[in-house]
Amino acid sequence: MSPNIDLRLLRYFIAVAEEGHLTKAALRIGIQQPPLSQQIRVLEKELGVTLFNRLPRGMELTESGVALLADARAILAQLESTVAGVRRIAAGKMGRIAVGFTESASLHPFVHSVIRAFRAAAPDVALKVEETNTHELVEALRQKRLDLAFVRSPVGDATGLTMETMLVEEMVAALPVDHPLAAGARKNGGNGGRNGARKGGGNNSIALASLAEESFIMTRRPSGPGLYDTIIAACHAAGFSPRVMQESSKNLSTLSLVAAGLGVSVIPASLTRVNAEGIAYLKLSDAPELKAPLHLAYREGEISGAAALMREEAIKLGAQQKRR
Repeated sequence: MSPNIDLRLLRYFIAVAEEGHLTKAALRIGIQQPPLSQQIRVLEKELGVTLFNRLPRGMELTESGVALLADARAILAQLESTVAGVRRIAAGKMGRIAVGFTESASLHPFVHSVIRAFRAAAPDVALKVEETNTHELVEALRQKRLDLAFVRSPVGDATGLTMETMLVEEMVAALPVDHPLAAGARKNGGNGGRNGARKGGGNNSIALASLAEESFIMTRRPSGPGLYDTIIAACHAAGFSPRVMQESSKNLSTLSLVAAGLGVSVIPASLTRVNAEGIAYLKLSDAPELKAPLHLAYREGEISGAAALMREEAIKLGAQQKRR
């Protein structure tokens, strides 16, 4: 078949073949009969064959016409399927998406909610996830190995990336449950036991400055430079430099060391949801600047349909959280 054949000619041909009559076919496709007859002759000329026997009361397919009808239907059906698929990809309903997150972000219920909402909206999209540190996530975005990443506060060069703040949460102190400060909070009527900061209560708080002489356990800076630097800066503002005696590669390891009584830590409030025995979570009364933001990062000016859909779900859920 000549590659110069207009797809409209195939549609006209199918209409005439199915109606068996030029007038009926013209009414069906919304053109006049003479132009339709002319277009059928153009198609026959392009192919070099006769497609219809012209009868007094209609049009009858020739053997060549019968053969073309099956192929023409298949060609147009494939085209419609391709167009529909391309549009679904552009709308984020098909294709692939690679999403990354830091460990602390992966433990936040907001991220779980975004993933669930996206899966419900786009079940046919292949989803790949990756958990690593902020620096590696930023590089993966630049190298186009990731489409989106949930990160805390990147430190260093974020040129070429957009960082949209989804939410900002408090940070709390994590102490061994038998620590005197935790006991003091309980005596004062607060919920200073395990998960106390999450449950709330009027007096379950301490001053960050009260931790000046404590041994700090921190998640290593490369794993989360933004949070690490935020904690150090808040301690300096409270009048002391924290004595970092232990460092771990992950927040869960940090909590395990706190539970073992090796020191105290400061963590995003969402981590109090982790079911770790032997830890008291206390609010910090004198560090209003001590916040843990959660950002959605992606390349500037470049976002796929699936990534745009996930971003839309994240913004929607973030707005819902702010209204609560």
